[in-house]
Amino acid sequence: MRYATPHTFLGVPVTGYREPVCLLTRSAAAALHRAQARLLRQGYSLKVYDCYRPQRAVDHFVRWAKDPADQRMKREFYPRVGKERLFEDGYIAERSGHSRGSTVDVTLVRLPARPARPYVPGERLVPCYAGREERFPDNSLDMGTGFDCFDTLAHTDDPRVRGARRANRDRLRAALEAQGFVNLPEEWWHFTYRPESFPDRYFDFPVARRSVAGD
Repeated sequence: MRYATPHTFLGVPVTGYREPVCLLTRSAAAALHRAQARLLRQGYSLKVYDCYRPQRAVDHFVRWAKDPADQRMKREFYPRVGKERLFEDGYIAERSGHSRGSTVDVTLVRLPARPARPYVPGERLVPCYAGREERFPDNSLDMGTGFDCFDTLAHTDDPRVRGARRANRDRLRAALEAQGFVNLPEEWWHFTYRPESFPDRYFDFPVARRSVAGD
């Protein structure tokens, strides 16, 4: 659960993430479970980066995006995008579908999973679109970019992504679409379960084990 750690495009844990847990609506969680069960039989596992995201976290993103002086994580997460363009290019918005509880950010891990080391604040940053052996050593399959890469290479069907990386993206998308999730074309990791339980709500309770909001 990336936003409970300092390994984010902000460089700090995100407001509202009190614990590293995945919260989802009941229907989205059941669909994710079905996808996981199917993938396990194929020798893979889902790895979840983010699930429900409180509005206060989105507000934190917005404050950060409006501060041109804070560029500490630019080299990894948005090396080819000027921070002044993050709103215009759609990388940051004042509302997020994650706050409705039916959206997940996920990737795939081949089993048996290798251990993944924690990020150390201040360590050397590498562009999110660099080769897999150069990027931060995530134990997931190579999808062509890292998670939260503010770059067009992260677009799910970008034609520059080929071979094994294309096959990995297609495997992830097929597994989730089979269970009712819809991919966001601009982010290979982003999927929303349809129909959403709360299509018009943006919740703001914190991410913690005791958090509950209806379905």
